[in-house]
Amino acid sequence: MTDQSRETLLEFPCDFPIKIMGVRVDEFAQAVVTVVRTHAPDFDPATVEMRPSSKGNYLSLTCTVRAVSKAQLDALYRDLSAHPLVKVVL
Repeated sequence: MTDQSRETLLEFPCDFPIKIMGVRVDEFAQAVVTVVRTHAPDFDPATVEMRPSSKGNYLSLTCTVRAVSKAQLDALYRDLSAHPLVKVVL
């Protein structure tokens, strides 16, 4: 067993969905895509799934990236969580 396989149950590379929620403003989706593409340059923005909250104040985005390592996912989660427009990353 390698050190990486002990850290995670995921087998890389794999398709990995990330849900990002934030306030529904015009620049939110583009800001999220910019961060995601920094860590996954092959990410296709056309695949983003968008869902507004029931009252329309928030927007949930699901971005499925081709993850190649735990380090890549950790860095992506850190950068998304630190973005001022992002409220929650799952």
